[in-house]
Amino acid sequence: MILSALNDYYQRLLQGEGGEEGISSPGYSPGKISYEILLSADGGVVDVNDIRDTSGKKPLPRILNVPQPPKRASNVAPCFLWDKTSYVLGVSAASKRADKEHEAFLVLHRESLANETDVGLKALLAFLEGWTTDRFESGPFTQEMVDTNVVFRLDGERNFLHERPAARDLLARLLGEATGSQVGICLVTGKTLPLARLHQAIKGVNGAQSSGASLVSFNLDAFSSYGKNQGDNAPVSEQASFAYTTALNHLLRRSEHNRQRLQIGDTSVVFWAQADDGRHVDAAENLLADFFDPPSDDGQEAQKLRNALAAVSQGKPLQSLDPDLDDGTRIFVLGLAPNASRLSIRFWETQSLGIFARHLAMHYLDLHIEPSPWRSPPAIWRLLLATAPSRGGKSKSEDVPPQLAGEIARAILTGRRYPRSLLSNIIMRLRADGDISGTRVALCKGVLAREQRLDRRKTNEELPVSLDKTNTDPGYLLGRLFSTLENIQRAALGKQINATIRDRYYGAASATPASIFPVLVRNAQHHLSRLRKDKPGFAVNLEKEVGEIVDLLGPAFPRSLRIEAQGHFAIGYYHQSQARFSRNDGQDAADIDIESEQGEAA
Repeated sequence: MILSALNDYYQRLLQGEGGEEGISSPGYSPGKISYEILLSADGGVVDVNDIRDTSGKKPLPRILNVPQPPKRASNVAPCFLWDKTSYVLGVSAASKRADKEHEAFLVLHRESLANETDVGLKALLAFLEGWTTDRFESGPFTQEMVDTNVVFRLDGERNFLHERPAARDLLARLLGEATGSQVGICLVTGKTLPLARLHQAIKGVNGAQSSGASLVSFNLDAFSSYGKNQGDNAPVSEQASFAYTTALNHLLRRSEHNRQRLQIGDTSVVFWAQADDGRHVDAAENLLADFFDPPSDDGQEAQKLRNALAAVSQGKPLQSLDPDLDDGTRIFVLGLAPNASRLSIRFWETQSLGIFARHLAMHYLDLHIEPSPWRSPPAIWRLLLATAPSRGGKSKSEDVPPQLAGEIARAILTGRRYPRSLLSNIIMRLRADGDISGTRVALCKGVLAREQRLDRRKTNEELPVSLDKTNTDPGYLLGRLFSTLENIQRAALGKQINATIRDRYYGAASATPASIFPVLVRNAQHHLSRLRKDKPGFAVNLEKEVGEIVDLLGPAFPRSLRIEAQGHFAIGYYHQSQARFSRNDGQDAADIDIESEQGEAA
């Protein structure tokens, strides 16, 4: 299914949907090229030009469609009509076998170009036959080009040698002769075609080998069956193999214009749309890009996204937002993760745009909490940072649990339950580093709200979005009480206090209330007695607030709280703490504040 969808996408790209970046024709693939050698018709070197992109802070190689390179491990395997300097010129600072590599490059082109009459190909052969490595020491060659990839161009012409019609025809013939593959039924197209023994590498997946990794491979006997070798175990034609690898590499390309790729934890995610009308495709992919990675500012684009989420959650058709949007547009989402020399499929989801949009809108609705910890809906990768350890208020993406990233993305896309490990992970992080951020609390609320909605045995009672003084859930009440006791401590001891009860007792209070809260309530009485001397009215209000919460709790504190109740505890703590800011009475010094949360999300 995945290979078939990618093959179809490649065919559409060839018909003009490739965009500015374009798409490789059969036998070609994107390559990073830094220099061109300008040849005269007799094979002389006219000049060497640096063709790197200099628009950024430092020069970067240009991405050109060049003849597809062979798979290299420890073997010597030259590219056709281009390569790095160790192969093309026999010059390298990294390779200890540059002489062998250059010899292989020379032999390949001597055999391939011997009978060619094209002036450009003849010029290249003449250059190689007359080349000696000592010529590199003189101009126009420079040490800066050592170990970079180079191509050739004939003086007076705009196209590179590998782009000449004669070069394309020759490459097609060479590929046909070199395959020597047996003919069979392709599992992707269903046609009888030459089968690929090896599939090309996929590049651009974070954490995978820089030279590329395989999506389909059989490189050990343990992966083979019935005595079949390599690609014969899953017969895919040469044509389909090239198509799906080229399409996937196109989706994974690193470009500022590519919005079809995003990173979620260790998972590289790509998505694309399929529709008869190209306008529907573009509009659908742009909408999904905004859903997956919303604008971080509070500008017009963020407001547009909020309107879209509100409309979808109310059941309105997407066309009411944009006439180019069609609910029936087919969407494909693929998540890839590194796994040694192979790639793992974290998730593969395909649905209509309308269904995906509803699932994403429901995801943001489940997370909704007041006051909101973000200005615009948070990107999935931002949410995942909340599951990582917080060091000084900052988290690193490499600390996000790998499996959790894929499971959360799958739950969001399908509308199914969030992984149970998400709640336990958040609770563990709250207890470990004490960073009770709005994002973490929103995730707790999202897990519990979705569980409650999808579990038919539950009542129709919904989780509170903001402070609910009528909520009698023990975990929620204990969270509110803990926040109030902390406020009493801060009011009595002042803002210069080094550590509050949250820093010392949050973990124990949320897990084993009966062992901690009696001590905290007793200490609060000492703080209240001190507060009565300075601010008697405020002390009365705080004491009344404690009494109201304790009355709803009942005669005794629970001995322990289950993981779900600890999630309610975090929500109650957040709501009670944030409610004091809305009153703006200046008497509370809780650490959580709206401005810091918005700064974190932005």
